[in-house]
Amino acid sequence: MSSLSKPSLAILGSGPTGLEAALAAVEAGIPFTVYEAAAHVAGHIRSWGHVHLFTPWSMNVSPRMRRHLEAAGLPVPDGDACPSGRELVEQLLAPLAALPEVAPHVRLNSRVVAVAREGLLKHEEISTPTRAARPFRLLIADGHGQERVEFADRVIDASGSYSHPNRLGDGGIPALGEIALASEIRRDIPDFTREAADWGGKTTLLVGGGHSAQTAARELAELAKTAANTRVVWALRGQVHSCETSDCDPLPERGKLARTAAAFAKGDSPAVTVRSGVVVESLARENGHLAVTLRNDHGERESLAVDRILALTGFVGDDSIYRQLQIHECYAFAAPMKLSAALLGAAGGGGDCLTQTSHGADTLKNPEPGFFILGIKSYGRNTNFLMRVGWEQVDEVFGLLG
Repeated sequence: MSSLSKPSLAILGSGPTGLEAALAAVEAGIPFTVYEAAAHVAGHIRSWGHVHLFTPWSMNVSPRMRRHLEAAGLPVPDGDACPSGRELVEQLLAPLAALPEVAPHVRLNSRVVAVAREGLLKHEEISTPTRAARPFRLLIADGHGQERVEFADRVIDASGSYSHPNRLGDGGIPALGEIALASEIRRDIPDFTREAADWGGKTTLLVGGGHSAQTAARELAELAKTAANTRVVWALRGQVHSCETSDCDPLPERGKLARTAAAFAKGDSPAVTVRSGVVVESLARENGHLAVTLRNDHGERESLAVDRILALTGFVGDDSIYRQLQIHECYAFAAPMKLSAALLGAAGGGGDCLTQTSHGADTLKNPEPGFFILGIKSYGRNTNFLMRVGWEQVDEVFGLLG
């Protein structure tokens, strides 16, 4: 235990959940440090800053955030407009991180590579007071790869789930040739307005069926209206989900996107060809193009020649951070077991994100005392996370911290 009046807290990540935890630490008088891998707060959100959220400002500002901004005399974003990622950072997250009670505790260019217990390995001192009494040892790398070690008594991992992209091949492993061609595969949503020259007039293989892939399909179809010979082959493991009416989704912008995607599946855009029920079998570089083989459920193969590959198949969090800690993970969702079990018990882990709520402080506990995984990372492969859940988790954990 540290010599400070209260046990120190390390917070991994400066996104919405990490900054909420920082504000909670301020209120509780707990010494804390926020570690952010990027050069600016909310580094990952900035990478998709051109993309708009489906949720309005009224759902993106926690009561705690509102209180701190108002106390500082700063404007509080509100209303029905859905901000872009850039607006979320510039109007909310960056001002919060710059508050005098938070800013001195934020460490930028500080990627937490690994966390362990000082003097102990994963299998030692299982569920003993001795393990709980040892401080956490954090290996941290700066933007130049220089490493240092810091310590904390408790850790909140709110580092998000964007570290490891899901692969293109059948069963989630890499397709043949995918590893060799990794540098030629784009795995985030491009800013097609700024990058029009890189995508216009080309044939793109788009892989993935979620909202990111739907957004990319829509933007590429728009680009095709002004850039001749722009083509998209959209490959999905399943089917495009139908959303026929304007009231099919409580979030209007999300519903609008789903209806557009469903129209593509019916052939409404001459630029977009949908291939449902297929996986990527192989990739290769041939004759100046990327040669792609798709395979359907019947084993039939289709060969394509494309110029670009856009893989929007989702991500999972970096579990290597806590490989030397006693973390009980769900075998299916790759998230903390107690929370995963609670999610599975509630509508089979399904349901819309708007119906999600935190499942209580006990579901956030790990066998490793004082280590908590919060925010979207706590949901693992379950995609129904909502920012509000992360804020509720923070309240529950701080109730445990005392």
